[in-house]
Amino acid sequence: MKKKKPNSKEVKKTNRIVEKFKEYRFLYVFLYAILAVVIFVALYSNVKPETLDIELFTVSDETIYAPATVEDKVETERKRQEAYDSVEDQYVLKKEITEKQVDLISSIFDTVIEVRKEEAANSDSAKPTVEEQVEKVQEKLTPSINKKIPGETFLPLLETTDDEVVLAKDAVVTVVNNVMSKEIPIVQLTEAKKQVEEELQYTSMRTEIMDSAIFLARFAITPNYVFDLTATEEQRQLAIDGVKEAQIKQGQILVEENELINREIYRKLGLVGLLDDQQSMKPFLGLGIFVLLIISGVVYFFEKKDSPISKKHNFLLLYCLIFAITILLMKIISLFQKIDYTHIGYIVPVAMGVMLVKLLLNERLAIWTSMIFAVCGSVIFNEGVTGSFNFSVGIYYLFGCLAAVLFLGEHNLRSKILQAGLFVAGVNILALTAIMLIRNGGYSNVEISSYFIMACVSGLVSSVLTIGFMPFFETGFGILSTMKLIELSNPNHPLLRKILTETPGTYHHSVMVANLSESACEAIGANGLLARVAAYYHDIGKTKRPQYFIENQMNIENPHNKLSAQLSKNIIIAHVTDGVEMLRKHKMPKEFIDIAEQHHGTTLLKYFYHQAKQSNDSIYEEEFRYPGPKPQTKEIAIISIADSVEAAVRSMANPSPEKIEKLVRSIISDRLQDHQLDECDITLKELDIIAKSFCESLKGIFHSRIEYPELTKKQKVK
Repeated sequence: MKKKKPNSKEVKKTNRIVEKFKEYRFLYVFLYAILAVVIFVALYSNVKPETLDIELFTVSDETIYAPATVEDKVETERKRQEAYDSVEDQYVLKKEITEKQVDLISSIFDTVIEVRKEEAANSDSAKPTVEEQVEKVQEKLTPSINKKIPGETFLPLLETTDDEVVLAKDAVVTVVNNVMSKEIPIVQLTEAKKQVEEELQYTSMRTEIMDSAIFLARFAITPNYVFDLTATEEQRQLAIDGVKEAQIKQGQILVEENELINREIYRKLGLVGLLDDQQSMKPFLGLGIFVLLIISGVVYFFEKKDSPISKKHNFLLLYCLIFAITILLMKIISLFQKIDYTHIGYIVPVAMGVMLVKLLLNERLAIWTSMIFAVCGSVIFNEGVTGSFNFSVGIYYLFGCLAAVLFLGEHNLRSKILQAGLFVAGVNILALTAIMLIRNGGYSNVEISSYFIMACVSGLVSSVLTIGFMPFFETGFGILSTMKLIELSNPNHPLLRKILTETPGTYHHSVMVANLSESACEAIGANGLLARVAAYYHDIGKTKRPQYFIENQMNIENPHNKLSAQLSKNIIIAHVTDGVEMLRKHKMPKEFIDIAEQHHGTTLLKYFYHQAKQSNDSIYEEEFRYPGPKPQTKEIAIISIADSVEAAVRSMANPSPEKIEKLVRSIISDRLQDHQLDECDITLKELDIIAKSFCESLKGIFHSRIEYPELTKKQKVK
């Protein structure tokens, strides 16, 4: 398919759009910046860190709470040191020491036995004295042992028999092993040595040998339950790790009223930042990020919203104004917190803001705004609560605002807005009841009553303010709201009365077009109410010369029969410009003016064109076309098609469902081939849905009826 080359008119239009975009871009940025500044300034004082003028060793004149949770490193270190010091030294029973000492005492006895055997083997030579044998024993032992064991200890063992030495060895080794198999710390060493002495007393050894055995046994006993540095350090580290960091909790009382501010309290006040002369920038940085998130959501909505550039800046300006008014109300009412009305936030008519956004702008934007107001309100009304956020107020605002958005429907009369206020009041009461029950606090009857009264006032005042602000916003920003459309659909409106009384045929035609257009618009998701009400006024220009239009020619001759085709064409086309002029004179919405101006597009007046062509072949088709412009929106395109369809079907002699559907689709096809729908964003799929909607509506209007037989004169007489 060959791509259509844009003409100069389309190029100029595109250039105008680009120029407008550049012109309004600065305005958009400015409005976004203003909105950001409003939010930042409104919340600034509520996140600003508080500082106190307090001196050491003075008496506090108020109870001071910690504004934030911070770590008390000094207290943490003190607790860790306490935990470290509380760990006892760890000892371990070393069996290898027992084994070593048993081996040592056994070796000493073996040395004595060995010397005895050597002397017994040298029986031929001169027998050495006992003293010489002691010297040989000492030579075989280490110097350290000889220092601790005197030689006299070995004399009884060298002078006795082998059996007694073996008996003494077994007894000493057994006793030493038994005693050292148990824990012997240094402090119990004396007791352990005494124990081996006592146990050896029960053996059947001579006194001299018993003394030597006891001495050697006492010598062998040594501490085996020794200090374990590694285990001790591990236990101390576990104790340190088990200490949680000491924190000053948010909302914790740092000093009671009339309490002396000692060094410890003064240190804690400084730790939480209440004594800092230089304020921390963290709260302001956090507030800046918070504002950036809010503005990002607003920018995303308005930049994504498919609205004409000329309207977008009006919508954004209106949103900024509604937002600023609501935030200003919050801020003004929050000043009463300073005089002990800490729960005054429940009376703020915050639902007013989202109701206005829903009615004048968009439902999705109203839901986003509900969340913004909830968070902003929780910051603005944070007086008397620990931390920067009053979550009770935030939840209360969120439920109230969402209730307002959900209750308001598509068609909202003033009574509907008042009902929405009552609904919001009811939801506010339920939200407050839930909050109080969850807190499980003790509330007096006066407190509960005041909360419920504030909840009711908030909802009702929200609806009253919404009704009061709406006319100003609609007029000042050219907003065509649902409520405004419903008011304009009143048959008592001067222009509608004019159409009804002066051009009843045109009025009936307009009503039919309105019915067709509304159902078709709703079928494809367009604004059905706008199409219906605007269709009532789209042919208002015909009231200037009503007799020149076929639907108003009842029992009169068609005046076009006496006029030339050129003059008739001018009269017919003039109803568009006349209608636009009349609508502007009555200050009707721009959407109505656009529909009246564009509903014929640049279509051809085929009847008068062919009539003129018969008398003059030099006539150009452009001379018999409406001046346009072509339909720019889906609603206008639907009204344009419905206008032709209604007139064509009404002229059919016997309209059947098949004929109606064929006619509807031929008209739509003709509009497509004539490029009348090129400038609106309607799709072929939507055109098919529109055609089906028209057919359904027209079949219901032009349904077949029972043909009653005529009565004969005789029957009539009877």
